[in-house]
Amino acid sequence: MGSLILTRAIRLILPLMLLFSVFILLRGHNEPGGGFIGGLVAAAAYALYGFASDPVEVRASLVVSPRPLIGLGLLLAVGSALLSFFTGQPFMTGLWYENEIPVIGKLGTPLLFDVGVYLVVVGITLLIVFSLQEEE
Repeated sequence: MGSLILTRAIRLILPLMLLFSVFILLRGHNEPGGGFIGGLVAAAAYALYGFASDPVEVRASLVVSPRPLIGLGLLLAVGSALLSFFTGQPFMTGLWYENEIPVIGKLGTPLLFDVGVYLVVVGITLLIVFSLQEEE
């Protein structure tokens, strides 16, 4: 168990870090950021939560186990790359939706690829962090 200050502060920090990781993910296909960095920030939020409390409590707070996140992320990344191949264009060519979404911007296969990378990074990093925390 961590310190009292960290235990209290993580209740405020965790949602802010997760929101920031989604912000980094969404701006990644137009500016610096993306799925990898956003995934690391999200995994760091849960790792910090694990330092403040019991790893069993952290696992219970997750909606999905880390292993299915890895599979879903790989499926999204490969699927976004194959979409252009099925439309007769070169492999991993970006396909874009015509209209812009107000908060997100233009939707396309690069964003799907970034979301896949995000999920893979979160899943793998959480598996590593949880296994290290449970070793103690």
